[in-house]
Amino acid sequence: MAESTWPDHQLIVAAQGGDVDSIAALVSGAHPNIQRFARSLCATPEDAEDAAQEALIILYRKIGMLRASGALASWMFRIVRNECLRRARVRLRDHPPVPDIASAASAEDEVLQRLEAGRVAAAVAALPADQRRVLIMRDIQGYSGRMVADALGLSTAAMKSRLHRARAAVRETLQSASDPVPGGNDDRNET
Repeated sequence: MAESTWPDHQLIVAAQGGDVDSIAALVSGAHPNIQRFARSLCATPEDAEDAAQEALIILYRKIGMLRASGALASWMFRIVRNECLRRARVRLRDHPPVPDIASAASAEDEVLQRLEAGRVAAAVAALPADQRRVLIMRDIQGYSGRMVADALGLSTAAMKSRLHRARAAVRETLQSASDPVPGGNDDRNET
């Protein structure tokens, strides 16, 4: 399988500056990654395609608003995630699920998986930019450690250190969000 890459820094900067050819090349170059995000986050293939198209339209219209060229992947991930969530809410509002005992467990599992994906995305988005870039390139885009280090101008040791800190921060964020509040109200102790 061919490895898809995000457009390079120079192209992103040119697109941010309003160069129409660069914007078109940026949208075209980002398309495979955006589709992959959408397929992994949306409930249906149709929603994934629509969410990817919406994200590309936003990229085309608002690339000048992107603050840092290195944040393109996380910005697009948030846009796709939000669009998938919006489409899921609309789908649930317009077509409330009919209870089906046989599929209730699998539907619940799917909802829990989607919620978990949203929590992970929020934890990744909250990382400092240097850690977020390393984590996205290594764990989401699947680049080798050497490729990530070279692309970011880091030594392999520095890249591994940032990746370790990023993974630990995401793990801590996810654990703290799921841990019960210490000293919280426990109904079993009330009389």
